[in-house]
Amino acid sequence: MAEPFSTHEVFNQPSPLEDVNLYETDAALKEAVSREGASDASSALHAFGAITGSAEAFERGRLANENLPELETHDRQGRRLDTVTYHPAYHALMRTSCAEGLHASIWVNQVAKKSSAPVGAYVARAGAFYMAAQMEAGHCCPITMTSAAVPVLLQQPELAKEWVPRIVPFRYDPRFVPAGEKTAVTFGMGMTEKQGGTDVRAGTTKAEPVGGGGPGGEYVITGHKWFMSAPMSDAFLVLAQAPEGLTCFLMPRFLPDGSVNPLRFQRLKDKLGNRSNASSEVEFHGCHAWAIGEEGRGVASIIEMVTHTRLDCAVASAGLMRLALANAIHHAEHRSVFQRKLVDQPLMQQVLADLALDVEAATALSFRLARAFDRSSDARANAWRRLMTPVTKYWVCKLAPPLVAEAMECLGGGGYVEEAPLARLYREVPVNSIWEGSGNVMALDVLRVLQREPEAIETVMVELGQAAAADARLLKAHERIESFLHDPKLLDQRGRMLVEALAVLAAATILKAHAPAAVSDAFIATRLGGAPRQTYGQGLERADVRAILERSSPNQV
Repeated sequence: MAEPFSTHEVFNQPSPLEDVNLYETDAALKEAVSREGASDASSALHAFGAITGSAEAFERGRLANENLPELETHDRQGRRLDTVTYHPAYHALMRTSCAEGLHASIWVNQVAKKSSAPVGAYVARAGAFYMAAQMEAGHCCPITMTSAAVPVLLQQPELAKEWVPRIVPFRYDPRFVPAGEKTAVTFGMGMTEKQGGTDVRAGTTKAEPVGGGGPGGEYVITGHKWFMSAPMSDAFLVLAQAPEGLTCFLMPRFLPDGSVNPLRFQRLKDKLGNRSNASSEVEFHGCHAWAIGEEGRGVASIIEMVTHTRLDCAVASAGLMRLALANAIHHAEHRSVFQRKLVDQPLMQQVLADLALDVEAATALSFRLARAFDRSSDARANAWRRLMTPVTKYWVCKLAPPLVAEAMECLGGGGYVEEAPLARLYREVPVNSIWEGSGNVMALDVLRVLQREPEAIETVMVELGQAAAADARLLKAHERIESFLHDPKLLDQRGRMLVEALAVLAAATILKAHAPAAVSDAFIATRLGGAPRQTYGQGLERADVRAILERSSPNQV
């Protein structure tokens, strides 16, 4: 007798995408790492890809976001604590990324008194960071800020001598004790205030010198910061108004005598996403800090930190886009609809391939930017770094939210539940286009380059022109950008148009030179030509969508 049919039987439901090597199954990532100068890192990245794509790693990401950080302002007897408690999963994630050196790898040579980072160090780190963000994005915030703090500290040798050796060990030590007692430290950053936001020069936080003050000198700081993430960091780079203007300071949690610096955390932000990472509102009740650089040069001093964090914003967004795409393709490959696999349905093929094109482009452009950071002694690379950092950050981070939304739709209602990873991804991805400079700030930064460093745009335009020379569509896109530049009266209004045009052309030239023809031809045809469109899944009827999807599948052997 046949077994009775059970209404609880589960069939035609793909298993979760987990225990997948995030490096080995990502052709675009592997090619970018090799092409941009870090082929020697492939073995290490393969090993890290297995770690970050494991079921255990994804489960830690879920736990760290479902069990939120908790602020304790006082103990039971009324004494100030100002500490944040995290779930153990968060600490495990931090330990994993620190063991890989994501907070310090590009600076190890300088501490060892070698001239600079080894060739390909930024690209290799970007490859690992791209995967760490897929493992869990919130913990990447303190990882990024710690790494990005180093070039600022190096501007003040006596502070660098004390603090950089504490950053570079590939370890994680979450204890709330003085930095000198720890095996490694992390850094945070505090720039924005209630009344100013992006306009950091509108800050009212005051810094009074102790003694003579000046570069490396001690100050007492009173005021607040409206957004200061990773509040359990061992030190922060903050901006405050010194007698001669806005200045950058190093503010440790513990003072040299072992007492706690009076940072008073008011509350933790109830954020849309990025919830594993605590973000605080803080008041400085006479906190001691040490100046980095001259008084009045605060923005100039801290800008290197901001520049490095913008690179990470782009890399992380590209990684999150890849994870969303991988989940969508995995679902389509294992789900049957109307007697066919979902991935074999023509409309779904169009959507998935269209998503894949943007992931390919975002990855290519982000890793091209990482290469520019690697080659700091090269004038052309420096021009690319200066102009294309805001361009890449703008475009890649803005691609992510609509792409993740479309990927979530590919899973249907099963994607729109908290048990699925796409819901958390969807809440996560807007943050990178907001933090470290929103879209308008990126556009204004590009316009500032045109005004103050015209040789940078000239250098990049020559490079893009050479790369576009063999393709009429690319040349037309190049000519369009030139027309913007030759009409400076309208540049303020066309800032976003210019930035997006630069990003798309740059990505297209990279794909044209290095990606398979199925990818590059489809990207150029739809992003630089074709009918106007506002949603995914259009314009690829003549593209080799199967080749695009086979290349992008997380289940490739």
